[in-house]
Amino acid sequence: MSNCELKTIYQNLTKNFLVLTILLVTHVLKKIGIGIWKMKKDIRYIPCYSVSEAAFYLRLPVSTLRAWVGKQRGFEPLIALAQDKPPSLSFVNLVEAYVLAAIRRKYIISMTKVRRAIEYISEKFHSEHPLADKEFEIDGLHLFVHEYGTLINITQEEQIELEEIVKRYLKRIERDPKGLPVRLYPFSRTGGPDEPRLIIIDPQIAFGRPVLAAKSIPVEVIAERYRAGESIADLMYDYDCTQKEIEEAIRCELWREAA
Repeated sequence: MSNCELKTIYQNLTKNFLVLTILLVTHVLKKIGIGIWKMKKDIRYIPCYSVSEAAFYLRLPVSTLRAWVGKQRGFEPLIALAQDKPPSLSFVNLVEAYVLAAIRRKYIISMTKVRRAIEYISEKFHSEHPLADKEFEIDGLHLFVHEYGTLINITQEEQIELEEIVKRYLKRIERDPKGLPVRLYPFSRTGGPDEPRLIIIDPQIAFGRPVLAAKSIPVEVIAERYRAGESIADLMYDYDCTQKEIEEAIRCELWREAA
């Protein structure tokens, strides 16, 4: 066999070896990638907020939210926490508490009866988080209000009124194409459904802390600079924001001190 033939065989073997190596590495990376993807948890379900922090964003008494998540003696949870120790809520938990807070603004919540109403729609829609699901906004709200209204003995007119109130609050939740919550417009004032929507909570931005919706600037940063003595005009210039945006960010964060 000539040197030329040997060289050709060697080149073919080398080429085939490289092809096989590339295929093998691609296969392994694909397997690893799939494994990582399966292990990766949806950020919306990751524990992110302490009970006191979530209560602040929702304009709720901390004791009320502690009762809802079962961290107050004598109360069974209405919301299954993302993390038990230390007690931490996920973004989805925050949305669930937000819906309960909307109901609470009209009627004092009866824990036992609300739990029964939640269990009813949970079984109806086969969901672990029925208050946060799109189905709740479409059909579940009516079923929930009817079930809960019957349990607390309110009239049909009062049920309709409650449903309309909660619908207005649900408009402050943005959803992805699958209907899962992706953004929440928190309260910057007293907790009305028609408050300005200049601030959002998005689990993909600033670790889920409130930011200006148009600029993604954490409201805490703006409030800290305002506390330090910087003027609203300076903050408007630095962040290229309107006066209304800066004032809303300050109001949202400093409500904690005024409360």
